Amino acid sequence: MEPLTERDIRTSFVNCSKGETKRLNLPKDFTDSPWNDLDFLGWRDPGAPERAYLVAGHDGGLVGIALRVTSAASRGFTSRSMCSLCLTTHTSGGVALMTARRTGEAGRQGNSVGQYLCTDLACSLYARGKKQAAGDGAIEESLTPEEKIARTRTNLTAFVDKVIG
Repeated sequence: MEPLTERDIRTSFVNCSKGETKRLNLPKDFTDSPWNDLDFLGWRDPGAPERAYLVAGHDGGLVGIALRVTSAASRGFTSRSMCSLCLTTHTSGGVALMTARRTGEAGRQGNSVGQYLCTDLACSLYARGKKQAAGDGAIEESLTPEEKIARTRTNLTAFVDKVIG
């Protein structure tokens, strides 16, 4: 992913108002992000833990998506959940259901799309082996890192397509 500016990020959002876009909190260190290792920029709002954001390249442009994070009951440490984008398994709250209001008329009618995503939105780093999920016993895969990255990108594109209709 190419490095993004604050203006790039704020003008990319497709499923929230301009006022919401102006008020959203950017990650403090986004300029220091490992851009070469990212398929998308994702972060949780430090001022509102139920909000998250994702900005990705899509069809030659940028698409920003505002997400709502559902608060689920804490599960045991031995319980595992899997991210729908990178297919990383996490224990104890490492994955959450995040919903995005759809764009256009569907979104105005209250329709949304939900995905189970890594709560830290570091899917790109998990796919590349640059970050490990908490807990041991990661599921062994025969895919190369390049194949995992391609799978993550395909899943990301499918999610963005569902949101923008």
